[in-house]
Amino acid sequence: MSYLDHAATTPMLPAALDTYLRVAKTVGNASSLHTSGRAARRIVEESREQIAAALGAKPSEVIFTGSGTEADNLATKGLFWSRRAQGRHRLVTSGIEHHAVADPITWLECHEEARVTRLNVDEHARIDVDQLADLLLHHREEVALISCMWANNEVGTVQPIAQIVELADDIPVHSDAVQAVGAVPVNFAEAGLTALTLSAHKLGGPVGVGALLLKRDASCTPILHGGGQEREVRSGTLDTAGIASFATAVATAVENLASESRRLEELRDDLIARVRQAVPTAILNGDPENRLPGNAHFSFPGCEGDALLMLLDAAGIECATGSACTAGVAQPSHVLLAMGVGEDQTRSSLRFSLGHTSTPEDVSALVKALPAAVERARSAGLS
Repeated sequence: MSYLDHAATTPMLPAALDTYLRVAKTVGNASSLHTSGRAARRIVEESREQIAAALGAKPSEVIFTGSGTEADNLATKGLFWSRRAQGRHRLVTSGIEHHAVADPITWLECHEEARVTRLNVDEHARIDVDQLADLLLHHREEVALISCMWANNEVGTVQPIAQIVELADDIPVHSDAVQAVGAVPVNFAEAGLTALTLSAHKLGGPVGVGALLLKRDASCTPILHGGGQEREVRSGTLDTAGIASFATAVATAVENLASESRRLEELRDDLIARVRQAVPTAILNGDPENRLPGNAHFSFPGCEGDALLMLLDAAGIECATGSACTAGVAQPSHVLLAMGVGEDQTRSSLRFSLGHTSTPEDVSALVKALPAAVERARSAGLS
């Protein structure tokens, strides 16, 4: 199989897998006071330091969670609840957020009386910073939190985070950087964010581990209550092996970022050019220049994306119609709709995402299988 769905999950890096297997053979709860517990705690704290150093954060700012989704929920709900006590009821986000951010914010809107402003995006999925500036000019004192993703998980557009943070000034800003960490330069301190989400399995680590980088002076109401771990912001027994593997993956991905990004950009550009040559009607979605190095997102007019995906899968090509979290849901992509893409074109879209295991042979296999798959999918749509 040619695996072109790294945005959904990435195969574990050899070094991260080695770390996981080594640490998983040991025993010890990192909250226990005996020898095994202290050994586990040492591994956790060394991992915390490793992640912090790789991402320009302080070790005390790294809060471990069970996933990126949990970290997003902690940021959006926790920061909103803390600021709501100061009379701030407005949440500002974009119309193209991953459901891990969009759904908690919708929940807060429905159940916690949050007033939500969803910023528009242009045809390339770039967030409208002018709309944000106008909103803050008139409603700054109402805003509890701004949450905007660093890079879009579907079409790969990298967002103007620096501009958003500058406009926010003293308003907390959270960014879901799950797709960005390890793909583009990310520095928490330089970005000026209050909170940032990352996830292990998107950059070569294990599934089931994430982190929220959270400023020390940020007030964040917990969403889990129990043992009071992680600054009493996120209770729960820590996954020592998963955290150690996560740290190895982050450090490896950041260390190799420059060379790997160049390699993936060349591979992605070759994929885009050859897909356009093989299927001239294909439409590239997202920012043509400022996009993730491994992302190529196309619409194939006349095709149903799900049908085309299964035809490619039968030919040994694995890709996606959008976020893996919504796979199988018979609804058009909210990201493409926000970009102004028509519903028919939205339903005809596929995402090809490259990663550390991707090769030129994967691209060649896709290009070889794609024309026949598109022809069959169009024929099925007409019948």
